Amino acid sequence: MKNFLIAPSLLSADFARLGEEAQNVLKAGGDVLHLDVMDNHYVPNLTVGPLVCEALRKFGLKAPIDVHLMVRPVDKLIIDFAKAGATYISFHPEASDHVDRSLDLIRSHGCKAGLALNPATTLHALDHIMDKLDMILIMSVNPGFGGQQFIPAVLKKLKKTRELIDEHSSDILLAVDGGIKTDNIGEVAKAGANMFIAGSAIFGQKNYADVIQQMRTELSKI
Repeated sequence: MKNFLIAPSLLSADFARLGEEAQNVLKAGGDVLHLDVMDNHYVPNLTVGPLVCEALRKFGLKAPIDVHLMVRPVDKLIIDFAKAGATYISFHPEASDHVDRSLDLIRSHGCKAGLALNPATTLHALDHIMDKLDMILIMSVNPGFGGQQFIPAVLKKLKKTRELIDEHSSDILLAVDGGIKTDNIGEVAKAGANMFIAGSAIFGQKNYADVIQQMRTELSKI
């Protein structure tokens, strides 16, 4: 089986027990913890800041933490989250005045750099920066809220992104975020994704291990 990564999104976890929830979902088979950072400006919601990321590290969690910045501006929070223990940091090109500089900033602070593309953002945003990317995050919903339905048109976009990555001959992760469930994860993997961010599909179930295993079963068929 290919090296597929499942990244439970803590946006759907019980925030009153966030450390415990993160620990449990990792024990259940999650590979990466996904942290959605929203500012009520770039997107219509407000979530967490660097202190939450730092608290997860202080709780003892060693797994990679993937910080998705849905904020504007991004550079100050890039620095803050890097210091707080982030592994991956991704942002949206519309939210940075200088995308190249922001990518350099992420890497200069020892983190892996990602660019997040909304459903209507074209792949031209990737022109001239592929050599600075460790991850491309394709949004399969419009950002701002959890529990949304997967946008089918994104499958074509994933395929084109996979072609770009393969042409570049790099180890760039192709992540997808929004509406990922057991009944569509296989189709999304066939389109080229190898990292799957899932929130309500996992945290909405009583047994996290069962749903993650079901996802891996579907991925094993690829």
